[in-house]
Amino acid sequence: MSVANEDEPSYIDYETFLDPDFSPAAFANTLVLATNNPNDTPLDLSTPLSRVLFDIQEIDSHIDVLTTRSAIPLLTHTKEQTEASGRIIGELDTQIKALNDSYKQLEKEVIQKHAEAEEVRLVASRLWETLKLGRAVGRALQLGRQLEVQHAELTGSASTTVTTSSASLRSKEDHRALVRCAHTLLSLRELFSTANVPGSESYGIERIAVIRTLRDNLYLPTERSVRESAERIIREFSMGSASGTLTFAQSEETRARTVSGLTTLYLLSPTTLAKNEKWSPALMLQALESYLRTALQSSTASLSRALTTLPSLERTLADVTARCQNVVALEAVLEATKIPPHPLVQGQQATPKTGGNMLQLLLAYLETGSLASYFWRTMANNLAPRVQEIMNKGGVSARTLRTNRQSVGEAIKECVVKGCVLPSAVAGATTGDRGRKDEMKEGEKSGRWEREVAVMVGSVVNNIGR
Repeated sequence: MSVANEDEPSYIDYETFLDPDFSPAAFANTLVLATNNPNDTPLDLSTPLSRVLFDIQEIDSHIDVLTTRSAIPLLTHTKEQTEASGRIIGELDTQIKALNDSYKQLEKEVIQKHAEAEEVRLVASRLWETLKLGRAVGRALQLGRQLEVQHAELTGSASTTVTTSSASLRSKEDHRALVRCAHTLLSLRELFSTANVPGSESYGIERIAVIRTLRDNLYLPTERSVRESAERIIREFSMGSASGTLTFAQSEETRARTVSGLTTLYLLSPTTLAKNEKWSPALMLQALESYLRTALQSSTASLSRALTTLPSLERTLADVTARCQNVVALEAVLEATKIPPHPLVQGQQATPKTGGNMLQLLLAYLETGSLASYFWRTMANNLAPRVQEIMNKGGVSARTLRTNRQSVGEAIKECVVKGCVLPSAVAGATTGDRGRKDEMKEGEKSGRWEREVAVMVGSVVNNIGR
């Protein structure tokens, strides 16, 4: 046995105590059963207890013997370990001291300098932000001054008096300044729109009081004025009337003014979109739709009145023809006007996939094939209830209209055909208009507008009855 003394044998069973599966409860139970009869009551526990005490005393005596015999080797080993620990601590103290000295040197040369460098970096960063903000403010003020000059060119300066006529005022206006103003307004819009975007050129610019003044007192009023001027140009578009047409020079000036107005409204259309929303030139399309709606409302109202007083029908139809010819002329101008690039909507499919003129945008918006067809078909839809109302009221107007049913139909047919012809003054004013004029004349001969004629004539004649 490894624990017992080889010279003095021991009766203690060390193997039992050293067994990994040794259980004190099982060992105590074995001792009790070995010294007692299981049937005895009460059990005698003094004998197994004495056995355990004897075993403890035996082990204690062995421990005393072993420690007495091995005292010198144990003390020697302990001394050697203590001396080795002292030497290690001495070596470690030197290295710890050197490490502390190195850290202090590192702190002095790196950490303190890094803190100073961080302060310098923070100052440089703030100076750079201030410089960027100053540049943005300077650019905004420069654009504001540029816009002010361009707007003065547009309005012909502020020297006009209250008695200045509309025609005289238009003659002083430089319609080309509209487009220049629009581009400057877009540059300012881009600056203002990115004012809350971190990292952008104009980030934080709205915190500057002079910029807020620029936006409220110059940018917004000028944008409204330019938009209203462009809308007025579209609203007043006309290539002639029932009393006569414009000269070539006048039509060319009207065409140029209209192109400037269209381009301005195209550029100034809102660019803030909802998610997955496709951009479209809303201002331009709304202005053109308003022009068509006004022409249709005027034509429908005047023709309805003329049907109750037939002597004025010829003059009214001439006016309606002139309005339709203006619509056809507007269609020619739109077809010859290419869509300009928009600096704020690149990549958002601002132009149609095929072609590239403004007419396609309007036709897609109105869901029609041509403006002349849209004009006549819409007016026919609006006119039919008016004719029914006239006939339901009865009286002299209804009887006269029924009597002249055939002649009224012929007059309306002639009105539709003539209204679809491009005015002669416009025929050479825009690229491709000569071919368009020939197409219109050929359409008049070949009956290209038969459907529009049938719809218009039917809206009146079919509701007159026999």
